[in-house]
This record gives sequence, structure tokens and C-alpha cells, in this order.
Amino acid sequence: MNDKRMLIILSGPSGCGKGTMLAEVVKRTACQVSVSATTRQPRGGEIDGVNYHFFTREHFEQCIAEDAMFEYAPYCDNYYGTLRSELEAIWAQGKHVVLEIEVQGALKVMAEHPEAITIFTMPPTIAELRRRLEKRGTEEPEVIEKRIARAIEEIPFADRYQYIVWNDKLEDAVDDFCAIVQAEENRTKYSKERIGALITSC
Repeated sequence: MNDKRMLIILSGPSGCGKGTMLAEVVKRTACQVSVSATTRQPRGGEIDGVNYHFFTREHFEQCIAEDAMFEYAPYCDNYYGTLRSELEAIWAQGKHVVLEIEVQGALKVMAEHPEAITIFTMPPTIAELRRRLEKRGTEEPEVIEKRIARAIEEIPFADRYQYIVWNDKLEDAVDDFCAIVQAEENRTKYSKERIGALITSC
């Protein structure tokens, strides 16, 4: 990666509003969300190649074997992962890549890419998380219970991330995410060339 093209990792329990938040973030920043691949079935209204790349298990495992996956992990009986080609296409546009991935995959990426910016988004309460999952109306009660149980397992890993964004009120969560991006873009390491040009112009 060159210039200000960053790798941003976003994790958080299913149902805490990551997708809704990112839809607003991309309107206000140079961020682009990488479209993940998954073996789960599409939910109502989801479009292949837009919301996810919906793969069969066989196709996903073939991608793993061919080293076409930047990262992947099993989650609630399905595979989720990121194609290397997705990242390269976004960086080629000069944008920041946002990986919306679960904790297991995120930790692997952190270990291999310590330069990544890491953000964990939190629901205000577990009760509110349950309410949001039920409100979606896309999953059976037993699946919701699995997601709640997984959330309780994931939340303690939040201290491995650099930033926490509390998604109690959407507008505030979006503002916080955008502020993180702005602060990271203003790091000294991204201004060395401009500083050098300023000095030589004296």
C-alpha cells in the first residue's frame, strides 16, 4: 500500500449495525467496503456481488486451495472470507479498504498486517442486540440464539482492537468512524513527501 491507502478492519457482533453504519461512512470518506464471500444463503433482497459473493462450499474451498482468499474463517456453520482480488481493485482506485470481518478472521489479518487500522463496534446492550436481530426477521430463533452466544464470545476480544465505536445512535457511530479515518489520514507518515517538498521549496 502506498500514500494514504489504508487497510481498515471492522468487527462486531452480528446485528449491531455494521452494514448500515458503513453505508453512511462510504458517502463521507475515501473508504470502500470489500465485498466478502460466504457460503451462507442470501437473505431477502441481497444481491450476489453487491452484498456478498455467494459461493458454494466447494467453490469457497477451491479458492482457499488456490490461495485466492486474503483471509477466511468459519462462522455459524458457514465460511466467510475476503478475496485478494477485491482488495487490489479497491486500492487501485486510491481508496481505503474496509474489511467487515468477524473476530477470528480479524485476528489473523492483524497478525499478518500490523499496519491495519482496527475498529470494533459495540451494541449498547445484549438485550438491544437481540431486539435488532429479531427485528430483521430473516432468521429462525435458534440461529438468533447462536448469534447471541457468538456475540458474548466475541465481545471480550474488543480490547485487541485500536478503537471502539458504540453503535447506540447511528449518526454518532458514523461520526466516530469518520473521525477515526480522518485522524489516521493525518498521521505524519502520510505527509513525509509533502513536508519534504515544503522544505526544498524554501
